[in-house]
Amino acid sequence: MKATQTIQKETNNSQVTERISGSEAVIKCLLAEGVDILYGYPGGAIMPVYDELYKYQDRIHHVMTRHEQGATHAAQGYARISGKVGVAIATSGPGATNLITGIADAQIDSTPMVCITGQVGSHLLGSDAFQETDIVGISTPVTKWNHQITKASQIPEVMAKAFYIARSGRPGPVLIDITKDAQFEEFDFKYEKCTGIRSYKPVPKTDEATLKAAAEAINAAKKPFIVWGQGVILGKAEDAFKAVIEKAGIPSAWTILGASAVPTSHPLNVGMVGMHGNYAPNVLTNDCDVLIAIGMRFDDRVTGNLASYAKQAKIIHFEIDPAEVDKNVKTDIAVLGDAKASLEALLPLLEEKTHQEWHQRFKDLYDVEYEKVIKHDLYPTKEGLTMGEVLKEINIQTKGDAAIVSDVGQHQMVACRYANFNKTKSNITSGGLGTMGFALPAAIGAKMAAPDREVVAIIGDGGYQMTIQELGTIFQQKTPVKIVVLNNEFLGMVRQWQQLFFEKRYASTEMVNPDFVAIAKGYSIAANKVTKREDLKEAVKTMMETEGPYFLEVRVEKEGNVFPMIPTGASVSEIRLE
Repeated sequence: MKATQTIQKETNNSQVTERISGSEAVIKCLLAEGVDILYGYPGGAIMPVYDELYKYQDRIHHVMTRHEQGATHAAQGYARISGKVGVAIATSGPGATNLITGIADAQIDSTPMVCITGQVGSHLLGSDAFQETDIVGISTPVTKWNHQITKASQIPEVMAKAFYIARSGRPGPVLIDITKDAQFEEFDFKYEKCTGIRSYKPVPKTDEATLKAAAEAINAAKKPFIVWGQGVILGKAEDAFKAVIEKAGIPSAWTILGASAVPTSHPLNVGMVGMHGNYAPNVLTNDCDVLIAIGMRFDDRVTGNLASYAKQAKIIHFEIDPAEVDKNVKTDIAVLGDAKASLEALLPLLEEKTHQEWHQRFKDLYDVEYEKVIKHDLYPTKEGLTMGEVLKEINIQTKGDAAIVSDVGQHQMVACRYANFNKTKSNITSGGLGTMGFALPAAIGAKMAAPDREVVAIIGDGGYQMTIQELGTIFQQKTPVKIVVLNNEFLGMVRQWQQLFFEKRYASTEMVNPDFVAIAKGYSIAANKVTKREDLKEAVKTMMETEGPYFLEVRVEKEGNVFPMIPTGASVSEIRLE
């Protein structure tokens, strides 16, 4: 799509044209889109925008992260908990390329984000000038849309389009690259919000026939089962979804990004699907007669071996993105459209059911998992602390009201399995890309977006050290996040695989770690370390009662494993409990 395509605009007749520089236009565009916080790192090619930002610091709060990757993850955390578009800004060359990991993470996890990069002057493009990189070419595979601006007059239209694309339909990241001369150039500025693009239809029209077919299949089902994903949250469909499952009496499980759309304690919430999900929903995926997927994309970590995934079931897929339908799993009925609108239209077509015998199957298998796994994770009798009991204590202290921001690894799976979520948008993690280093900067963005919510980052000792420099951002911004590092002195998830599938050849996974508490205190962050079970409760209590940021290191068992587990290539019904 080119910026010259026909764009429908929201006209503001009270707005007058004014002659300003391209850099000031960027700031005014951000203000017009309601941006109040942006994350970034200055440099030569973006310096004109930063100079204008200095004049508007009473209206836009700029957070200088310690690395551009931290800026993208912070913008993601901001977007995920607020539902707004997160914004990151960087200079050209390495500044721009350092954004790529966070952009790719946002793309696969459908996070609305606009990234703005400076670029060398337009007369230098293609000359290998100092800090010149083709960021448009590099970012094309991992953005929803991108565009390079070489004339100041292009800025309002392209910026308006960027925010519209980022937040509409299935959300995603957009990158705008602006040459330095375009930032200096003056033009007659006027901003009009974008409300539509001729060739872009973000929400497909729902076919009433498919909706009725879905309702008939659900009403006729003896063993219906729902798997929901983040689409329920992104579509603000939590209430409609809850009404559907309660009326139809359907046991419902979630992907890790769908967690918290329905409270953990809800009787129809039967747990997590996927590689380290709960036993019952995984096993019974291959026993249900109708599988209803809502706002999820049948990721390989959810399905296991596709050749044996739910072959006995009729598949109904509620989805906003037509590209996801039949991509991995062949569907019988595809209901395209906005999740909230589709579920609200489905509700009156459903019959009231209870499916008591079917629910009992889930309860019976939960009891098996409890005896084999959960009891030992949450109430261990062995000496070493488990990750599960740390999450249990955090649940007690936060009463399930905290937003949990987890990194990637064993601790992530434990956090998703055992954290209690009472509110939506409470589980913030890197799903599809699995980005180590995500949690610390994402927790900063989440806390800034929701200052009234308690934000707890759960991080492993490996991922923590990938973005540990963002302690400097916390220190400077005085962001009161709670940081919990579950330290087993290993890259735990990789080590678990090495133990189970590579005959305990622990190749390059053991960590020799620094004094984490001393490092936190070096940033004036209150800190403590727990090594004994009897000290855990008081340590977590102190952390939660401290007004400012707090760091807590918990030394957990060195070779603890996360179960259940579906081995790579196995069926979901071949999930292992030990």
